[in-house]
Amino acid sequence: MKALISIIAVILFMLPVEAECAEKKVIRIGTDNTDLILQVGDNGRLYQSYLGPRLRHDEDLTRFDWYRHAASDGSVSRRGWEVYSASGNEEFFEPALAVTHADGNPTTYLYYVDSESKAVEGGTMTVINLKDDKYPVNVTLNYVAYPKENVIKTWSEISHSESKPVTLSAYASTMLYKSAGSYFLTEFSSDWAKEAQMSSQQLQFGKKVIDTKLGSRAAMHTHPFFEIGIDGPVKEHSGEVIMGTLGWTGNFRFIFEVDNVGNLRVIPGINPYASTYELKAGEIFTTPEFIFTVSYDGAAQGSRNLHDWARNYSLKDGMGSRLTLLNNWENTGFNFNQDVLAQLMKEAKDLGVDMFLLDDGWFGNKYPRKDDRAGLGDWEVTHDKLPGGIAALVDSARNAGVKFGIWIEPEMVNPKSELFEKHRDWVIMQPNRDTYYYRNQLVLDMSNPKVQDHVYGVVDDILTENPEVAYFKWDCNSPITNIYSPYCKDKQGQLYIDHVRGVYNVLKRIKAKYPDVPMMLCSGGGARCDYEALKYFTEFWCSDNTDPVERIYIQWGFSQFFPSKAMAAHVTSWNRNTSMKFRTDVASMCKLGFDIGLKEMTPDELAYCRQAVANWKALQPAVMDGDLYRLVSPYESNHAAVDYVSKDKNLAILYAFDINPRFQEKLLPVKLQGLDPDKRYKVEEINLMPGRRSTLARNGEVLSGDYLMKVGLDAFTSSRNTSRVVKLTAME
Repeated sequence: MKALISIIAVILFMLPVEAECAEKKVIRIGTDNTDLILQVGDNGRLYQSYLGPRLRHDEDLTRFDWYRHAASDGSVSRRGWEVYSASGNEEFFEPALAVTHADGNPTTYLYYVDSESKAVEGGTMTVINLKDDKYPVNVTLNYVAYPKENVIKTWSEISHSESKPVTLSAYASTMLYKSAGSYFLTEFSSDWAKEAQMSSQQLQFGKKVIDTKLGSRAAMHTHPFFEIGIDGPVKEHSGEVIMGTLGWTGNFRFIFEVDNVGNLRVIPGINPYASTYELKAGEIFTTPEFIFTVSYDGAAQGSRNLHDWARNYSLKDGMGSRLTLLNNWENTGFNFNQDVLAQLMKEAKDLGVDMFLLDDGWFGNKYPRKDDRAGLGDWEVTHDKLPGGIAALVDSARNAGVKFGIWIEPEMVNPKSELFEKHRDWVIMQPNRDTYYYRNQLVLDMSNPKVQDHVYGVVDDILTENPEVAYFKWDCNSPITNIYSPYCKDKQGQLYIDHVRGVYNVLKRIKAKYPDVPMMLCSGGGARCDYEALKYFTEFWCSDNTDPVERIYIQWGFSQFFPSKAMAAHVTSWNRNTSMKFRTDVASMCKLGFDIGLKEMTPDELAYCRQAVANWKALQPAVMDGDLYRLVSPYESNHAAVDYVSKDKNLAILYAFDINPRFQEKLLPVKLQGLDPDKRYKVEEINLMPGRRSTLARNGEVLSGDYLMKVGLDAFTSSRNTSRVVKLTAME
């Protein structure tokens, strides 16, 4: 009885406290290093009160005001950092959400309802429910915090129960705020063969917008990630930096807005351009995931945070190994036959790689794929070119002792194809205008379930008939042109969104049935590079530009957000002014492949490549699964250097490149990072051409990690386009 009385007393005591806490409720979304603190204001709405280094004491979480501004007359304004601000309210700046209700009212006010947290793989998920007080519109904010990796991902879900559909004209994934003296944006612009080019600028009052409107090959001109330096430009090894990326393979938009009192808001999400979305009652509109980290030790630590998170939780087979390969494209183009390919498979074995990859040109009969003008969409083997079909190629690969992979571009169609003749209604194409062709092709309407079945069938048919096919290179060479969907009919504003969702539907089906088949994500180079797509792909093709000098810059940019095992790089004949060693060393920093004829190599070059492949396989614990340290930037020097360090710090690899040294330029030692200062490492230059001895000072010596990080190695030379690969092995 006493126990019951005590319980009742406790409940009665808690009731007013809970009511008070509901008014001042604080929600902490935290990692081991960062806190994102949200607070319910006394008006019942949800505000961000803090984003920064993790607070040590819980009592400090409540010492924030949810409003931050002063009105022009000096009084306190009730405007604040609303977590998911909607259009039509008293906020003066860019909203996250814009809804036109069934009765035509364009205003929305979101109020806090409840929240909960639960453990998920690798972290904690927080779910927050908001609703409008006048209309039955609901928004659920989702956050997953990964403590060890210091990464947070967030997305929103929008739904309603109004009598008729509502119209969404803005639907961001989230909103983040920061108050500082200045903000510097690093963005990543792109074009074919010129991906991930980094540039920086200070954000001033007003809005800076990065967006894309290309639909399918969406990241061709700009990539879906950014860095923001707080109180100074982004630095590699020091300073606070916010690094964010959006998991969306279609049109995206980032808004960076500095307000009238110098605060910054960041709004990432789908680009609503030509995409007003009619949301039915009961339907849930789910925004893409926005993934971000806050580093207090520069972009380098932020990159390592994202790399670890990707390998552990996002990238397909993120903890698995990767296949080296020989591709035939640069060697043969469209001109090959069954015998030629069988011989190339033997060359792949001779080179020491794991797989032969057949590229474009293997399909089509009524309209054979002899160039890029015909055949796309007709996924049957060209009989007179490959009479034995894929089965014979698989047999040849098996006999040669390598695996077999194949190129596909299943989302696209040439007008000169049987598929186009039979299913014009499956193609995105305007009915009453002249058709514009990008690269002689059009895009299939992936919003159409019948098209999704067809695209899924391309992969399913190949693997059903040839279960030994070990790899797919999935290409996407055209943006959406002639924007009109026969399937969407009177809801054209939904095409850009439903098209991408259709792509995901197909990829989910493929992964469910064939979970262990690796696939490369390609889009005329690196125009698809996001973490939603990479749930279904083991790697992506960074660029068609394989000039090793240009690749140093391209890989430097992509490495800001992606681990090396997600980035495919091939040794080719681009830039023959550089040596085979230089080209191979650059590609060895990523997932290594070759796209070159072995017959054009000298015996020494072939011997070198064989040894480089063997070395790369032995170095996977560092290069593929270790920590990356960018040491010398090609943007700031005539050289470049990085090192990879295995998680146990027993193995490290230094890559050093002389790009274009100046005459009598002073050469500084390269100071390594990430080593154990108390371990002793044997220094050994590897990837040497046959008959060449290392000229690296300290080669063969055993040096402490402390010395290597504080004094370094004289790894650079005064010769143009030369490279060094140095292996450091911890001694017992």
